[in-house]
Amino acid sequence: MVTLEEQLVSELWARDVRFILGTAPSHPPMLSPVDLIKGLATSIETRLQLSLIPLFLRHPEFSVHIESAFKNLSLDRQLILKCFYCAAVWLERKYLSQKNLPDLFSKELGLSPTPDPEKNLILLANRQRELSGSRINWIATYQHAADIWLKDLELRKTNNGKRHS
Repeated sequence: MVTLEEQLVSELWARDVRFILGTAPSHPPMLSPVDLIKGLATSIETRLQLSLIPLFLRHPEFSVHIESAFKNLSLDRQLILKCFYCAAVWLERKYLSQKNLPDLFSKELGLSPTPDPEKNLILLANRQRELSGSRINWIATYQHAADIWLKDLELRKTNNGKRHS
């Protein structure tokens, strides 16, 4: 029997989000974007919660599903979703210099974004620590997600280059 966590990893791989070790399933995604976002936000596994960041980086179009995903989430899970989404926004701007992800939550979280994505990540990390009451090093957490995502991007470029040569 497949666990919910295994299903979520499979769904990420089906959407070409290779943040957690796994394999691409032989079927297309089975969960809706809303159900995937909710499943990740409510997971008891931190690594699955954190995979929200690369999910939004890979699929910025999923930002339109966040409002629906909030329904029936507890306040602490809403906070995780808001903060990890904001981290994806600033990581996208930092590493890709793109604005595919709209800034949906900065004001709601009490942040005043600056033009500097790195500074915004620090502001977000401090705010998440304050709102969650957790002493986790959030900036390092965001950077961990970014590092794995960037390595995967580089691997894709390398593999694509080999296929075409």
